[in-house]
Amino acid sequence: MMNAVNDANILSIKNVSKNFPGVCALSDVSLDIRKGEVHVLVGENGAGKSTLIKIICGFHPGDSGEVLLEGVHYAPETPRAAMDAGIRVVYQEFNLLSYLSVAENIFFDHLPRKGPLVDKKKLHDDTVKVLRRVGLDVDPWQPVELLGVAQMQLVEIAKAISSKCRVLILDEPTATLSPSEISRLFDIIRTEKQEGLTVIYISHHLNEIYDIGDRVTVLRNGEIVGTKSVKEIDIPQIVSMMVGRQMESEYPFMDEFKQTDIPILEVKRLRIAASPHEISFALKQGEILGIAGLVGSKRTETVRAIFGADARLGGEILLNGKMINILTPKDAVEHGICLLTEDRKSQGLILDMQLDCNISLASIDKVSKLGLIDYGEERRQAERFTASLAIKTPSVSQLVRNLSGGNQQKAVIAKWMFSDANVLIFDEPTRGIDVGAKYEIYLLMWDLLSRGKGILIVSSDLNELMGICHRIIVFSEGQVSGEVLRPEFEQERILRYAYRVS
Repeated sequence: MMNAVNDANILSIKNVSKNFPGVCALSDVSLDIRKGEVHVLVGENGAGKSTLIKIICGFHPGDSGEVLLEGVHYAPETPRAAMDAGIRVVYQEFNLLSYLSVAENIFFDHLPRKGPLVDKKKLHDDTVKVLRRVGLDVDPWQPVELLGVAQMQLVEIAKAISSKCRVLILDEPTATLSPSEISRLFDIIRTEKQEGLTVIYISHHLNEIYDIGDRVTVLRNGEIVGTKSVKEIDIPQIVSMMVGRQMESEYPFMDEFKQTDIPILEVKRLRIAASPHEISFALKQGEILGIAGLVGSKRTETVRAIFGADARLGGEILLNGKMINILTPKDAVEHGICLLTEDRKSQGLILDMQLDCNISLASIDKVSKLGLIDYGEERRQAERFTASLAIKTPSVSQLVRNLSGGNQQKAVIAKWMFSDANVLIFDEPTRGIDVGAKYEIYLLMWDLLSRGKGILIVSSDLNELMGICHRIIVFSEGQVSGEVLRPEFEQERILRYAYRVS
């Protein structure tokens, strides 16, 4: 049972605006954050959430308006000044030094000292105390690079609360966590809240609002649409406020698109380096086949091996009934197989290249003549796909780095649509993407199916898989532990296969 929220405001944001060249990121935003509450911020990519947080955390100054911290004017000129004031943020992309120990990461900016030297005994003891607060049982001297993703996140939270922390900002904290890890994180948040900590919680998983939030604020196009108690609002209302329109369903499933019984892709007795088991399954033409499983179940390693990005130790891959040999991603692309990688920023895109260059990247021969790139044709093709996928960008000359997360994901899809791939493997395609962009990507999937293609989707979001897939196979410890047909979709059934519970 959570403590009652204190009505006094710890943060008051008053009429704050922020403009970047050609973009109004925030327009006259006013918002109060109460002491001891979990305040959820939601909105589509580009709605202004990140800009607002960066102003609070000292990365950007506002162009106008004022921020008060416990009633006192607050305008941090640097992130360091914000941290000194007790404002801490844990980003979706961790900010840890992998080669240093857990203890050194947690206390990096305030190491206990004995004269000119680090007091290692105090460092160890202080680390044990703060790790106990977040429920993490690891050796304080263990290098961070040896930890799992969930453990790294707990180290980030321990780092945030290890010093005077009044407001903790969590940016998409559950994006890479399993259900049990999410439950553990929520328990930590509730415990810290009872100790007086205020949490600003940013998430695209709307169901989490009701598990952990007290109030929710919706932003759209740089403006506050509204703030409500979580008891006063439901998910359809939140979605409508976010996107400015009604959506019939969060997960569109189109019954009129019938898959055939013809396998477009068959994987037989596949063996990968990370597992001793053999993996076999088939993807039918016109089918969305989901792959579920816990973090570490070798889902990503399997699809990367199919694509030739990771080593394949044995087994066969058949495309339209014919065995093909894939040793590299280039081989896969030539056979019409593509992979939208889990990490779109480092593996799916070249962020410092233009949008048009990224779209043509995997099919450069289609915009080349006699070995030279036809830049006019490259631009025309990019404009065609940008329009058909509704990629929001000032022009195809925009650097991909400057696009929102949802539009970056659409850019990856455009790249593979331009290559005319027939088998599309999506690995966590909507991670970190708002509900409106998710819906558009789901519709794109159905459009691809209508052209006779097949889609294999890896996702940690069971609601997503059950919402859009014809069939789900479940991975556990490097092998297929079960298969569930659409009429039998139930979270409990899928999780039993994932945990291998008989």
